[in-house]
Amino acid sequence: MSKLVTIYGGSGFVGRYIARRMAKQGWRVRVAVRRPNEAMYVKPYGVVGQVEPVFCNIRDDESVALVMTGADAVVNCVGTFDKGGKNNFDAVQHEGAERIARIAAEKGVGQLVHFSAIGADKRGASLYAQSKGLGEEGILQHFPNALILRPSVMFGPEDGLFNRFASMSRFGPVLPLVGAETKFQPAYVDDAAAAAELGILGQATPGIYELGGPTVLSFREMMAEMLEIIRRKRLIVNIPFWAANIMGASFDIVKFVSGGLIDGPITKDQVVSLRSDNVVSEDAKSFADLGIKPTAMEAILPTYLWRFRPSGQYDAIKESAENLRTD
Repeated sequence: MSKLVTIYGGSGFVGRYIARRMAKQGWRVRVAVRRPNEAMYVKPYGVVGQVEPVFCNIRDDESVALVMTGADAVVNCVGTFDKGGKNNFDAVQHEGAERIARIAAEKGVGQLVHFSAIGADKRGASLYAQSKGLGEEGILQHFPNALILRPSVMFGPEDGLFNRFASMSRFGPVLPLVGAETKFQPAYVDDAAAAAELGILGQATPGIYELGGPTVLSFREMMAEMLEIIRRKRLIVNIPFWAANIMGASFDIVKFVSGGLIDGPITKDQVVSLRSDNVVSEDAKSFADLGIKPTAMEAILPTYLWRFRPSGQYDAIKESAENLRTD
């Protein structure tokens, strides 16, 4: 019988790429999610019955253990940007991650891959970084041979970064940013999935790896490149951190008062995170140590951001028509 991998959060941004890769490897893939009925799009990644979405609540031992039954490898892709509610930072990124590692060790699972984030630190400035750091600590306590991947911001067709700001650029002459000079090292989501694949197959040395693309850019430079690709001219305006703190705190209050029904564009904790650069450390193990050559941003962004151009898919045709000779 083919091997089985359980991917917690396997229908999410990076999880779906891992699921697709493992299906191509001939593995059975169990995609553990809170809403399996909304994850049916993963089923065609393999042959009939090879990739199956199943219900799981990572806040519950029994639920986590049930979907891990018979698994040869486990991947945890579950994350959140929500500091409140039942699925908050601590419940998901600390306790949930540690729960998966503990149960994997108890069941004798062969390989464990965990997705964290650059800047993970239990003593970090933001609650997000702290929960990620505590999660890593808990994982290594129970599963010391885990492969922990810390990507910088990731890009790809389903990303929530470039798609979001490209959409914003359609509605006015100004593109506001918080932390415009903060540095990032954008990584292609499928490169991160390739790193996870090596971990699942037992072809990567256990440890912590920081994953960044071939270029370090400021937030402003990233958005400038995006605007060039979608052929829109916008004034990029940096919102000072003091003003962003007020905005974030205000949006947090609105979300709390509305019972989570109204979600603001930025939280105070995200403002804190944006004060720190998000790049691979000089002494960190990286894509190179995994034998992966990271993909450049400019090679991928045009393949999915074209829909935000003024004329969408017809923009290039219109440009060509303008160059036709009329004499």
